[in-house]
Amino acid sequence: MSIVHADLVDARVLDLFAGSGALGLEALSRAARSVDFVELGARSITALRDNITLVGADAECTVHRGDAVRFASKLAAADFDLAFADPPYRLGLAAQIARRWLETPFARVLGIEHEKTVHLPDSTDRRVYGDTVVTFYRTS
Repeated sequence: MSIVHADLVDARVLDLFAGSGALGLEALSRAARSVDFVELGARSITALRDNITLVGADAECTVHRGDAVRFASKLAAADFDLAFADPPYRLGLAAQIARRWLETPFARVLGIEHEKTVHLPDSTDRRVYGDTVVTFYRTS
């Protein structure tokens, strides 16, 4: 989060594959304006909603239950300021999100977490943390 700290102030954030919402909620704690969460799993949705309520962020958050790749495929250019994606590993979802962003940059900045052995298309900013990598894409 410290890598994109300057991009967070008053940002419209998208958290794809949101899980418990940790990334999006941290963005809110660092001055983001709003967060849209996209999650498919029923248990994760329950935890996500509970966490949003726990931190008192209901007014700043929107939860979308659905497939994150399908959700991203419907976005227009610059719908969000900042987007995070933390898809399950070994399913090729990180590359699908990267390709979608390269077709239509739906956020000024996109960070995708993935396993170290995966190399995403047209990536120039890879941050390695053990066996995990966060690849960043930015519009000009």
